[in-house]
Amino acid sequence: MDATQQEVLNIFTRTRALLEGHFVLRSGLHSAHYFQCAQVCQHMDAIERLAGLLAAKLKPCQFSTVLAPAMGGLVIGQELARQTKSRYIFAEKENNALVLRRGFTFAPGERVLIAEDVVTRGGRVQECLNLVRQGGGVPVAVAMLVDRSAGQASFDVPAISLLELSFPTYAADAVPPALAAIPVQKPGS
Repeated sequence: MDATQQEVLNIFTRTRALLEGHFVLRSGLHSAHYFQCAQVCQHMDAIERLAGLLAAKLKPCQFSTVLAPAMGGLVIGQELARQTKSRYIFAEKENNALVLRRGFTFAPGERVLIAEDVVTRGGRVQECLNLVRQGGGVPVAVAMLVDRSAGQASFDVPAISLLELSFPTYAADAVPPALAAIPVQKPGS
C-alpha cells in the first residue's frame, strides 16, 4: 500500500467510515466489512482532501461535467466538480432505476466524468454510463473513492480509484458460519 492509499485508509478509519460486522451490501452480497461513506462525508476537511487526491489522479482526463448517482456519489461528485471547476449533476432513483430529472441534460458530445463513493460490482456506475450515452454525452472515466472489487468491476472507460480493497463477499446462501452468527445489518449507501 502506497502513502496515498494509507492516508485514504486512515481517513476512512478516523471518520468511522470503514465498519466491521455482518452487512448486506447494496449488491445483495454479504460481507464482514462495510464502507459507510456518509460518515466521511460529514467531515468537509476529509472530503476536500479525498477529492483533491482523486482530482490529481484525474488530470489526464478531459471533462466538463461530473455526474454522480444518488445517494453515494453526491458529496464526492459535487466536491470533485468544485475542485475541477466542472458542471455538476446527479442521477436519482425512480422505480429502482437511475434517471436524470430536474431538467438535467447533456449537450451533444459533452464529456462526462462519473463519480461514485464505493464500487463493489459497478451496477450504478453502469447505469450512469448508459444515461450519459443515451443523453448524447460522452463518458470519459469513472472516479471512485474505493474500488471494493479490487479492479474486478470493469467498465468500457478508465476507472480511477483512491483505494482498492477486496474484502470477501458472499451470496446469501453461502455466508460462512462465523459471519452468519453475527446479527446482519444493512446500513444503506
